[in-house]
Order: sequence, then structure tokens, then C-alpha cells
Amino acid sequence: MRNFKSSDALRRLYMLVVCAVMILFNSGMILYVLNRIYNLEFRTQLYLRGHIFVMALYIGVFLFLGQVFGGLLVGLRKVGEVMFSFLFTAVLTDIFFYFIVMLLSYKFPDIRPLILVFILQIILSFLWISFFGSLYSMKFRPYDVLLIYNGDSVEDFKKKLRERQDQFNVSEVISSDLPEEELKSHIDRYNTVMLWDIPAGDRNDIFKYCYEESKRIYSMPKITDIILNGSSQVHFFDTPLLLTEGNPLEYEERIIKRLVDIILSLVLIVVTSPIMLLTAIAIKLYDRGPVFYMQERCTKNNRRFKIIKFRSMIVNAESKGVAVLAKENDPRITPIGRFIRKCRIDELPQLFNVIKGDMSFVGPRPERPEFIEKFKETMPEFAYRTKVRAGITGFAQLYGKYNTPPYDKLKFDLYYIESYSIWLDIKLMILTLKILFTKESTEGAAGDVTAGSSENDKKE
Repeated sequence: MRNFKSSDALRRLYMLVVCAVMILFNSGMILYVLNRIYNLEFRTQLYLRGHIFVMALYIGVFLFLGQVFGGLLVGLRKVGEVMFSFLFTAVLTDIFFYFIVMLLSYKFPDIRPLILVFILQIILSFLWISFFGSLYSMKFRPYDVLLIYNGDSVEDFKKKLRERQDQFNVSEVISSDLPEEELKSHIDRYNTVMLWDIPAGDRNDIFKYCYEESKRIYSMPKITDIILNGSSQVHFFDTPLLLTEGNPLEYEERIIKRLVDIILSLVLIVVTSPIMLLTAIAIKLYDRGPVFYMQERCTKNNRRFKIIKFRSMIVNAESKGVAVLAKENDPRITPIGRFIRKCRIDELPQLFNVIKGDMSFVGPRPERPEFIEKFKETMPEFAYRTKVRAGITGFAQLYGKYNTPPYDKLKFDLYYIESYSIWLDIKLMILTLKILFTKESTEGAAGDVTAGSSENDKKE
């Protein structure tokens, strides 16, 4: 056990040192261009305290965005994924730095030095991430995992684990139905245990034993676990209590969220109005059909509304009145529609849904009424998603995949609802920028049917 704990500590120390050095040389390049170039353009030049203040802001934003995008998780994620995430971190952080320089100089300073620094940041950081990410894989072997399961869905989970063989090596798979002593003897041989789809009573006994033996435990949560995760502690009596409100968002949280929605949507409508105008003209000129496509969806308290999107398919794409899932290279999608789908421009009219109060920026994706009824037959908890307004983006869209099972997407949505905070909304909105450039978030395989995600957004 001591070797296990030491290895775990070394993994974390390795990642922290690698990330700290990466942040230092990225910040060092920014400090150089700040002191040697931009400082000369300021009306009042910065001295030591000014430099420290600006660099503290830069590093703070860098750390925040690195945590949001995962651009600092060298070794914990695949090298290519970390590079892609770091790119977004560096772009947004350098834009933030340029904004500070602009405020201090009262003008638009020459951006070329910053572009040169950005290119150097990307080249050096990519080399750094590639080398130390590969070194991590050689130095630290994947966790040997004991997978304890119950139910028929274990094969799907094993496929997911095989995608992360750099982190997990499933050494043994056993059923939770084994006798207690036999289960314990298996657990004793491993330091990492995964509990998959085990009934709550059996899972609690296994979990307690693993915790007692200081094992690393990965557990698939039940719906009630996710709801309890968002509970608040109360101390009315001489025993701990957890309070779960029927309405997940407090009154003041609902007001703040609505204000943010209104202000942000108004700003984005103004900023993107030229794009929306050009898109509308292009759609109209292509086939003289309607510019917008509307479809009935459900939002908070199952209230029905018409979601608005730019039409991306031919007129009467569902001539038989039946929803048909869009396939890759679907002939019903027009050339204009293919482009606006790829860039997510077709989603922009939903800003007006936000203004009207039908939707929020962040929340569970709105479903068709018939799909809600269908999913409630096998998942009665599916109705819990409508405790909040539907959203343009959401937890399930950002952390799930196109073919993630509906039950798992429901868990993502409920986790968001029960863990809501304004900071979580900000984090998810920032993370959406990265997802827009991820192919998997906009395309799916033909025949995949999921809930709360792209499947309804790909039908017309």
C-alpha cells in the first residue's frame, strides 16, 4: 500500500512540476514583451508592482482556463487532447492580455509582437507536452483495475475503458453476486476498484470495505447519488442532515441566471447580427424557401415552445411528418445548411428563445414532447430535467458524446441542475467554445439515437 500511495503522490508531483514550468516559460515570454515593447507605449510606464499585478492577472486567467479546458493535464489525458486544450487556453489568455495592454495604452497597440510570442508559446508548449506526456506514459504504468459489475451494460463500459488504456488496465472483471469473502479476496489484490451498475445495498457494502482498505474507488452513481450531491448540510439537530430542495435553484440564483441570459443574449444578437443577416440572405437565395425552421420542444415545467433555428435542410425534409435522424452526408442537407451546421451558425436564432424566456444559455437540451413521454416509460426520472429552463448548451453536450446512452446523459443533466452555480455556468459557456471545434460534438453516426443532445437538433 505504501508503494501505491508513493506512486500516486509521484504522479501528482510530476504533473504539478511539468505544468508549473510550462506556465513559467509561457508567462516569461509575456513578461518580456510587456516590459520591452508594450510598456514603452503606456502613458504611465509600469514598474515592479505594475508588472507583478499584470502578470498575476495573466497567470490567474491562464490557470482558470487551463483548468476549464484541461490544457494543463499533462499525463492525465491523451497528448493530442492536452495540446488541443492548451491551444484554446493560450488563445483566450493572450487575448485577455492584449485587452489589458489596450486599456493601459489607450489605443490598439501593435499586435504583431504578441502574435510572435503566441506562436513561440504554441511551438514550445506542444514540444513540452509531447515529450513529458510520452515520458509520463513510460514512467507511470496504467492503474491495474478490478471491475466489479452487475447488470448487462458492463460490455459497453469495458469498451469505454479500452479507449483509455493509457490510464486504466482492467486486469479482472467479477460479478458483485459473488460470495462476500470471495469478493473481499479479489479486492485485496488490487489498489484500484471500479463499481459498475451495482444495486445500492450491495454497492454500499463493497464501497465501505474498499474505503476501509484505502482503495482507489471509481463508482457509477445512481440518480439519487447525483441529487444528494447537490444537497446542503443543515444542523438543526445533533446529527448531520442533508437538505434537498424541490426547486434546485434558489430564488436569487434564478434572478441572476435570468439577468445573465438577457444581457449576454442581447450582446450576442448585436455582435452576430451581420452573420445572421448574411445567413438569412444565403438561405433565401438558395431555394427561396423559409429562412427559419421551428419545432415544438419542452422547457421548464414541461411548457411547450417553438425552438428557432436557421433552416439547414431542403423544404419538407420530413414530408411524411415523421422525425428522421440526419445521417452523415445526408442528401436533405443543403450546401448552405452543411456549412452553417458545421459552424453552429444554425443555432444563433435560439438567442431569441433566450430573450423570450423559453431557454437559458446553459441547461438540458430541450426535447420534443413525444420523446419525453417515450423516455419516461423506461426512465421516469427523465422528467427531472424540466425542473430548469432548457439550454443552448449543457453538461451532457460538453462532457457526453453523440452516442452516449440517454440514461448517462440524464445523469449529466441532473448533475448540472443539482450543482448549479453562476461560476459553473461561466465555465460551461467558456468550454462550449472548445466543443464547437470538436467534430464529435457536431456529427454522429447514422442510426445513433440519444436523448438530450444532437439527435433532435439534427432533425428537420
